[in-house]
Amino acid sequence: MGNEILALELCVDGLRVRDLGRMGYAGAYAEQVRALESVIADRERGARVGDLLFVEHDPVITVTRRAGAAGHVLADDVQLGKLNVEVHETDRGGDVTYHGPGQVVGYPIVDLNRVNCRLHEYLRLLEQTVIDAIGAFGVAGVRDESATGVWVDRGGVLAKVCAIGVRVRRWVTMHGFALNVDPDLGHFGLIVPCGLHGRPVTSLRELLGDGCPSMEDVRGELGARLGASLGSMAEAADRLRGASGDQGEPSVPGGSQR
Repeated sequence: MGNEILALELCVDGLRVRDLGRMGYAGAYAEQVRALESVIADRERGARVGDLLFVEHDPVITVTRRAGAAGHVLADDVQLGKLNVEVHETDRGGDVTYHGPGQVVGYPIVDLNRVNCRLHEYLRLLEQTVIDAIGAFGVAGVRDESATGVWVDRGGVLAKVCAIGVRVRRWVTMHGFALNVDPDLGHFGLIVPCGLHGRPVTSLRELLGDGCPSMEDVRGELGARLGASLGSMAEAADRLRGASGDQGEPSVPGGSQR
C-alpha cells in the first residue's frame, strides 16, 4: 500500500497526527524514515514538534539486534507460516515483541531539540501518556522500575499492556509504543515478550470486557495527550531559548530502550 494510503491527518499543538491504517511493518518503517527526514528538514524553522504516526500492523514479530534476542522467538517457521506471522529485524531498542491487528501502534517522530528533552525523560513521557490515556477508560496503568513500558496490576502480578521501544537519529525519535486494545493474545505465546521470562501480557479487552474502547477512541486519547504534553514542552523550551532563538542540541544519548 505504502504511498497510496490516504492517511487521516490532524495537528495537535504542533504535533502532526497521521493515521496510516492497516499496514505491514516494512511499509510503516519507510513512513517513519520519510517523516524523520521531513522533521529534520523543517528544524531550522522551529515551528514543528514532529509527527505521530498511528498504524495497525499485520501480524509480525520484530527482533532487535541485541545478543540473544532471536532466541526469544519460540515458534518455528512452520508454525509462523500457518499463522501468517512475519518476522522482521528492527533497529529499535529492547528485545522481541509482537504487533498485530487490535493493537494501537504509535510512532512519534519527535524533534527532541524542539522540546528540549532527554531520552530518559522522553521514555517516561511516553509511559505517562499511555497511563493517562488508558486511565480515561478506567484502567489503572503503572510503571515497573525494572522494565520500560506500561503495566497493570492483576492481583499482585504485573501484566504488560503496552510495550515501548525507541531509537534516536540526529536527536529525532523513531519507533514508539504498542498498546494492546484487542489483539490475539495467543500470538504473544510465540515469543518471550520483550525478553522478559514469566511476565504476562494483557489487553484492554481482557481487562474491560464489553467496556473495551474502540481503536479510534484510544488513538484519539493518545494523540490528544501526547500533543498537549509536547506542545507545553515546546513552549517551555522557547521561553528558555529566549529571543536568541537558539536551537542548540540537548545531550541526548543516541541509544534506545525496551
